[in-house]
Amino acid sequence: MDEQTARFETERPRLTRIAERLLGDHAEAEDAVQNTWIRLARNETPIDNLPGWLTTVTTRLCLDRLRGKLPAPEEDLDLDETAPDPADDVVLADTVGSALQVVLDRLTPSERVAFVLHDSFAVDFPAVANILGVSPVAARKLASRARRKVADGASPDSTVGRSDHSAVVDAFLHAAKSGDLDALLGLLAPEVILEGADAAAVALGTARLVGRDQVVGLVNGGMKTAFPVFIGGRPGVAWLHRGEFKVAFDFVVTDGVVQRIELRAAPEVLAITRRR
Repeated sequence: MDEQTARFETERPRLTRIAERLLGDHAEAEDAVQNTWIRLARNETPIDNLPGWLTTVTTRLCLDRLRGKLPAPEEDLDLDETAPDPADDVVLADTVGSALQVVLDRLTPSERVAFVLHDSFAVDFPAVANILGVSPVAARKLASRARRKVADGASPDSTVGRSDHSAVVDAFLHAAKSGDLDALLGLLAPEVILEGADAAAVALGTARLVGRDQVVGLVNGGMKTAFPVFIGGRPGVAWLHRGEFKVAFDFVVTDGVVQRIELRAAPEVLAITRRR
């Protein structure tokens, strides 16, 4: 395996997560990522920032698909570069869960891309703007407007879902801290996945674990310095070291059990992590 292929395979899980969040379909996400690989294999121009290049290509492929599925016209943006938008201080990344997939489907393709990339994957607005072909101010406005639509579209059922999510996360932390093996096993889906979700977490040596036994082996009794937090606006867990958060645990919960745990250590994510 050559170096470029090896680097792509390292990025593939992250690219698949981005594509799946954008498209809402795992098979389509894998197809988009494979098409990214094809474009990389054909590329003859030097690439200075391979992760950024791959993110851009994957997102643009997803954007093309979204525009084909969601032909609603893009709204004109009323841009004000001086007045901050209060919604920019609200991060709703975990509302990209299945409970609000219907609401996401009501966003325009550009809103969806700006919201998911920035709020779920901590991609900065200049990079989002480059992908969408708009200014950073416009990208920020698109994400802000998407947040409002997601919040406004949240049904009572989805509110209950967020409450259940918090309860599962808290039960997981209690079981992990106390070493309650049976409780931990009951909170995890059989094929639960734990993995680094950004380059910073991967650099810390985070291995990809699949299945209850592997995940329990890592967390059982090993969460003594972990605390309940909000990662932006969603419940999570984070390791605290000398008064600073070092790694945030982002949970995907479905039907009362943990399906995925994504470890995040990017400065942008830790900056929006606070104690509950």
